[in-house]
Amino acid sequence: MSDRVYIFDTTLRDGEQVPGCQLNTVEKIQVAKSLETLGVDVIEAGFPISSPGDFNSVVEISKAVTWPTICALTRAVEKDIDVAAEALKYAKRGRIHTGIGTSDSHIRYKFNSTREEILERAVRAVKYAKKYVEDVEFYAEDAGRTDNEFLARVVEAVIKAGATVVNIPDTTGYCLPAEYGAKIKYLCDHVAGIENAIISTHCHNDLGMATANTMAGLMNGARQCEVTINGIGERAGNTALEEIAMILKSHKEIGLDTNINTKRIYPLSRQVSSLMNMPVQANKAIVGKNAFAHSSGIHQDGVLKNADTYEIIDPVDIGLDTNSIVLTARSGHAALKYRLEALGVHLEEEKLDKVYKEFLKLADKKKEIHDDDILMLAGTDWTRSRHIKVDWLQATSGIGMKPVASIGLDIAGEKFEAAATGNGPVDAAINALRKIIKRQITINEFTIQGVTKGADDCCKVHMQVEHEGRLYYGFGTSTDIVTASIEAYVDCINKFTK
Repeated sequence: MSDRVYIFDTTLRDGEQVPGCQLNTVEKIQVAKSLETLGVDVIEAGFPISSPGDFNSVVEISKAVTWPTICALTRAVEKDIDVAAEALKYAKRGRIHTGIGTSDSHIRYKFNSTREEILERAVRAVKYAKKYVEDVEFYAEDAGRTDNEFLARVVEAVIKAGATVVNIPDTTGYCLPAEYGAKIKYLCDHVAGIENAIISTHCHNDLGMATANTMAGLMNGARQCEVTINGIGERAGNTALEEIAMILKSHKEIGLDTNINTKRIYPLSRQVSSLMNMPVQANKAIVGKNAFAHSSGIHQDGVLKNADTYEIIDPVDIGLDTNSIVLTARSGHAALKYRLEALGVHLEEEKLDKVYKEFLKLADKKKEIHDDDILMLAGTDWTRSRHIKVDWLQATSGIGMKPVASIGLDIAGEKFEAAATGNGPVDAAINALRKIIKRQITINEFTIQGVTKGADDCCKVHMQVEHEGRLYYGFGTSTDIVTASIEAYVDCINKFTK
C-alpha cells in the first residue's frame, strides 16, 4: 500500500458554508493560488449548480491554478453533473465529486427510498460522470452511520462503475476514532477491487474528533483526507489541514507523507482568517496565537534551556517568522511589503500604495501595527467600486446627553447628508443612514470582535441584515466602533443595491 497521502482541500466549498464566510471569486482565486503553493493535491472549488457565483468560481479557479486537481461537487443528479462538467472545462485536471446518502436514516427520511434504489442511483451517477471525466470521486454521505456491510456493497459497486476515489464521510461527526478506523479497515478487507480506487476520509468535528478520526482512517488504509484551513466548515467544522500535515511530519514512525510545504501553513492560515473574517481561536492547535506561547515559569525555563522540552514543533516549520519586523507609523513601503509577503499576501505596486496609505492612517492611531491589522487592510478589495460610500461620519455621546450622529454618503456620485438621535452612538449613526437609505432593512446579527489588544485596538464588526426576505452579510473594520459598524452596514447595503 502506498505511503503517500493525498491532501484534498475543501476550504472553498465545505469551509465556505460557514455563515458570513462567503468569498467572492477574486478572493477564492487568491486562496486557491495559496493552496497550490502550499502543495495540496486537490482543490474542491465549489458546488457549481448551487449558484452562478459558485459556477463562475470553479471556472475561474480552473483557469488560475496549474497542477492541483480541481474538483466540483454534485448530487447524484444528471443535471448537477452536466453543470459541473461545464464548469470544469478549463481545468488541467478535473474531478467530479458525486454521491448520495447511504445511511438508513438518509435513505428513509431524506430520500424516502430503499437500499437497492440508492445503490442503483449511486452506480448510475458514477457512470454518467465518467462520460465527462476520467477522475470521478464518489461520496457515501453519512457513511459514519451506515451499516458496514451495505457500505461495502456500495463502495464495490461504484468502483466497478469507474470511481477512482471513494469518500467515506463521517458527516455528523458521530464516530469514535476506533469505530471509524475499523470501518475503513473493513472496506479495505471486504471490497473486491478496492486496490483500484483511493479511499478518502471526510470528518466533521461535532464531537471534537475530526482529526483523530481522520488519523484513524489513514492508519487503516485511507490515502486521501479531506480537510480545510483552520478546520473551518459547517457547524463545528472539518478536519484541519494543518493538524494532519504536522501530525504526519512529527510522527515519522507512522510512515505516511504528504506534499505539503508546511512553512506555508501559517501565512495561509492568516490569509483565510482575514478574507473570511473568521478569527482563529487563541488555543487552536498549530496556528493559534498561543500555540507556541509559554506563560508558566517552569515551561519558560525549560524552553529557554532547550525548546524541545515543551515544543514538539519548531515554529519555523509552519512559517512563523522568529525575527518579525515591528511595523509603526515610521515604517516604509518595503517593511509593509515584506511583512505582507511573509503572511502570504502579494500585492501589485498600485494596490500596495493604496494599502500603505490606509496603513499610515491606522499607524497614526496605534502604537504598533500587528499582523491581523495589516491583513485586515490588505483584505479589503480596493478594486471594488461601491455604489454607496461613506464620505464622513460624526457621532457624539456622553453622560447626561442624548447620542446624536451626522453622516454624509456618496451614492453613485450624488451627495447626501442626514442626522439623527439614538439609544447610543451606533444606533444614532444607523438611524441617520436610514434617513438617506429609505429601505426596510432588519439587523439580525451584530458582532464586535477585537483584532489585537489595548485601548487602540482595531475592531471588526460582523453584521447580518435582512432585506426583502434575503440575508446579507457585511463587515467593517476601524479603531472606532461607530465607524466599523457603519462600514459593516453599508457593506450589506452595497450587496443588494445596483
